[in-house]
Amino acid sequence: MSIKIENLIHTYMPNTPFEKKALDDVSLEINDGEFVALIGHTGSGKSTLVQHINGLLKPTSGKIIVDNVDITSKEVKLSLVRRKVGLVFQYPEYQLFEETVEKDIAFGPKNLKLDEKEVETRVKRAMKMVGLDYETYRNKSPFELSGGQKRRVAIAGVVAMEPKVLILDEPTAGLDPRGREEILGQIIALHKEYKMTIILVSHSMEDVAKVAERIIVMHKGKNILDGKPNEVFKHVDILEEVGLAAPQITYLMLKLREAGMNVSEEVFTIEQAKREILKVLRGAKND
Repeated sequence: MSIKIENLIHTYMPNTPFEKKALDDVSLEINDGEFVALIGHTGSGKSTLVQHINGLLKPTSGKIIVDNVDITSKEVKLSLVRRKVGLVFQYPEYQLFEETVEKDIAFGPKNLKLDEKEVETRVKRAMKMVGLDYETYRNKSPFELSGGQKRRVAIAGVVAMEPKVLILDEPTAGLDPRGREEILGQIIALHKEYKMTIILVSHSMEDVAKVAERIIVMHKGKNILDGKPNEVFKHVDILEEVGLAAPQITYLMLKLREAGMNVSEEVFTIEQAKREILKVLRGAKND
């Protein structure tokens, strides 16, 4: 399901002393099945942008076309748009409220007026998709779970609605390293298995380097860089200008190159670095 954004402008509190242009003539297209990371500093416009994609915010001007439907049109039922575009907010576990994990995940599907059997099927499927065993967790209180597990329950609640597009706003925020790895792993698995379009909002270069096929960099309401990770991370100077940075491992590889080691510049994860350094060392041994 494709998303097309044309000349999108969003101004908060217009015609007041607090007027702020959060999005400034943004145009971009996201293709069906893509895994896109949207990165930028706080205030760059990334969260404002994704809230337009499922109709939570109305643009000041511009168009948003989701699945060939202009969702800015007055005739469009936004409830139908939100079935197709699921949005997981930052710290979604704060929105958990039911007494059991199963009831919490079932809340959205029930609101779709699905029959009980279909609701149960969706809950089981969503729990499997986020790596939670149904029998183990179904009757537990969400509030007994760890931070990472709560986050998975919250994601499952959106996944159970079976959207075609899944937007995750800072899904690893506040988690310990293990929790971060688990959540990122589940998001990668969701994308691989169900081919859904995923938009990951983050300010962590390390996170997006591991998962994204395409990166869009936001700054002061504009999309200033857009491309594959190797294309975006080449622009270290631009990233640093806007208060971001390439992944730490990229800086290490640049230092190794400066020291005369013939390693690739296009390395963004620890795994890639390990393979690249071993390759160079083995080559040196053979010489």
